[in-house]
Amino acid sequence: MSDGNDKVALVIGAGDYLGSAILKRFAKEGFHGVGTRRRGDIETFVKEIEGAGGKATGIYSDTRNEEEVVALIEKVESEIGPIEVFVYNVGGNVSFPILETTTRIYTKVWEMCALGGFLTGREVARKMVERERGTMIFTGATASVKGSAGFSAFAAGKHALRAMAQSIARELMPKNIHVSHVVIDGPIDTEWTRERFPDLVAERPKDGLLQPDDIAESYWALHAQKRSAWTFEIDVRPFLEPW
Repeated sequence: MSDGNDKVALVIGAGDYLGSAILKRFAKEGFHGVGTRRRGDIETFVKEIEGAGGKATGIYSDTRNEEEVVALIEKVESEIGPIEVFVYNVGGNVSFPILETTTRIYTKVWEMCALGGFLTGREVARKMVERERGTMIFTGATASVKGSAGFSAFAAGKHALRAMAQSIARELMPKNIHVSHVVIDGPIDTEWTRERFPDLVAERPKDGLLQPDDIAESYWALHAQKRSAWTFEIDVRPFLEPW
């Protein structure tokens, strides 16, 4: 339960791996972890955090829908507490050859990567600007800085998110709001990775894949930085990732 005054770490895109790991890391520091998903399991991370003595809430919300986003931020702020940390962690990683990339595919990926980041980021910024404090972190990917064959839609969406985060940082950092972008440059140890790249997984040690809990430590470190040495962008990758 919350009295409406909990300090909140809001993760948009609280998936089973990285999103949940970020929530658990901040809950460990006393934050009320609020995670959203469009669909799927929204209870597991809540039970894990509460089982460890923390506070957590799961909410279904579509980041592409402006009315839902506005309602989500108002609900969190009025019923749980002020959003001190905001993480946009929605994926959109799909691969299609350019000749098979339809307008529907391109638009949907852009909405997930970029539009959702804009809508949620804008609404959270409204609250943080009023309080003159906060941390905003946007999750990027290799595609944020480098296009690859088959990823025209994903790269375009992630490039757009990174550019938006840069613009927001330049506007809000002078207002005491730390804005960061994290480039995830390598495969995360997930069921999806293990199913799609079995040979890669088989030949690497466990820490040859990005571990969600280890990535989450980087998110916490960004939030904990002193403002005289704020970082806008970091990249994380396994020690043997070719780059």
